[in-house]
Amino acid sequence: QVQFMESGGGSVQAGGSLTLSCSVSGYNAGPKCMGWFRQVPEKEREWVANIYTLTGNPRYGDSVKGRFTISQDNDKKMVYLRMDSLKPEDTAMYYCAADLRLIGGNCPRTPDYAVWGQGTQVTVSP
Repeated sequence: QVQFMESGGGSVQAGGSLTLSCSVSGYNAGPKCMGWFRQVPEKEREWVANIYTLTGNPRYGDSVKGRFTISQDNDKKMVYLRMDSLKPEDTAMYYCAADLRLIGGNCPRTPDYAVWGQGTQVTVSP
């Protein structure tokens, strides 16, 4: 059974940094894509970043490009999201997700990944 364990969320002031971690277990062959999404109450889940695990190629949503960095450690089966220059609008529940698909040669950006973590809260104060 595939399981994720997210950690690293918390409260920080605007301009600060946090690093989220996601440990993956139960995947025999490994997912093609690992993604981070975020969601605030009453809004749709928003794609933040993803990484193609075979090549390490990252992609970012426009709202976080240049501030967030997704990375992986395949040996440790970990995926990270380094978040710098945080803004109050980054406040959300952040989710780690995995999928086996590629769409047009890229990892999906839609929140229909196959497996999800339980989420970790990030709160950025002004």
